[in-house]
Amino acid sequence: MRDFVRRSLVGAARQAGRFAEDAYRPPREGRPPKTDQVVETSLVDGTRGYIEKIVIQINGAYENGWYDACAVMLRKLLETLIIEAYEGRSIETKIRNNQNEYVSLDIMIGRATNDLHLGRDMERIMKQLKTLGDRSAHNRRFYARRENIEDHLLDIQTMVQELTAIAGFK
Repeated sequence: MRDFVRRSLVGAARQAGRFAEDAYRPPREGRPPKTDQVVETSLVDGTRGYIEKIVIQINGAYENGWYDACAVMLRKLLETLIIEAYEGRSIETKIRNNQNEYVSLDIMIGRATNDLHLGRDMERIMKQLKTLGDRSAHNRRFYARRENIEDHLLDIQTMVQELTAIAGFK
């Protein structure tokens, strides 16, 4: 009987430990942000699921004060939307190298201005967003602040609207 009770208690303790562990783990897909302070989700609704998830992460990172993460995800959104715009026009070979891999974002930005007939401010906007994302990802002494994101809110909206339109999403 004692052996049975001991095994039961050990089993119950293990199960309680697993339950407690699961209760404190972050959600599998992440929690959606409460607001759209950086990128309005309506701008990317119905595009691609991975684009919508990038925007959720951008807004969630900003909402939680994780500005480096927000800046890096903005850079990812920029690169993704440029590729989508090229693919939407069936000219993605213009941003692929000899190994059929996509070229660096620097080169994409330089080519996109002419190939996609972007608005006059788009090259400046894209370069600034890339620089902010690069600094947040690669400069160990730089950390983004709220103002670094807020200073670009109108440019971010412009970039998303223009590239989603060119990609044929909106």
